[in-house]
Amino acid sequence: MCAKVLVADDDPRQAEVIRRYLVADGHDALVVHDGRAALDEARRWRPDLLVLDVMMPGLDGLHVCRTLRQESDLLVLMLTARTGEDDLLLGLELGADDYLTKPYSPRELMARVRTLLRRAPRGETRPDVRRIGRIGVDLAGRHITVDGVEVECTRGEFAILAAMSEQPDRVFTRAQLLHHTRGIDRSSTERTIDVHVMNLRRKIESDPQRPAQLITVYGVGYKIAAGPA
Repeated sequence: MCAKVLVADDDPRQAEVIRRYLVADGHDALVVHDGRAALDEARRWRPDLLVLDVMMPGLDGLHVCRTLRQESDLLVLMLTARTGEDDLLLGLELGADDYLTKPYSPRELMARVRTLLRRAPRGETRPDVRRIGRIGVDLAGRHITVDGVEVECTRGEFAILAAMSEQPDRVFTRAQLLHHTRGIDRSSTERTIDVHVMNLRRKIESDPQRPAQLITVYGVGYKIAAGPA
């Protein structure tokens, strides 16, 4: 699948390596070297995926991600030299779809790119909407409603609800949910899923501290309770 991929990295050599791999894989790639240019080109060119370095001059990648997530559902793959879990979680909370820590191999990066694009097909026209209690999951429109009102969610959050909405009351392990959230590093798998669930509860539950639909099954994982229709 050919896609438009914007690469934002202040290291020209690294950015060029990424661009060449993307082109070799059949994609249309454009490179910028600072946060302001990343915002401008994302708005102008409307890429399918943004490969975004965190540490850039002017506006950093976290600021860029936060801004773009308010404007669109553009796929974002963040790159960082930082290894702390807090940085990873912050990127995910801001709406990044995946997170890759430097140093990484170009082959690993391309595997992440393929996975992201495969799990977010463009032009999908499936009309089905799943309803579980107060929650509606629109698979074609890729959005979630609560009592008929649309709520904003990241792609990772949507993927979790879409997976669980297929089988209400089934318990999903964190590893199973990871499969639907585009392959985040194994070392941070459980914490990553927990963050997505915590954010979802803030958006879909009347009382996030006493969730009625997105339920923790201790020692196993999570389930979405069918609840009243």
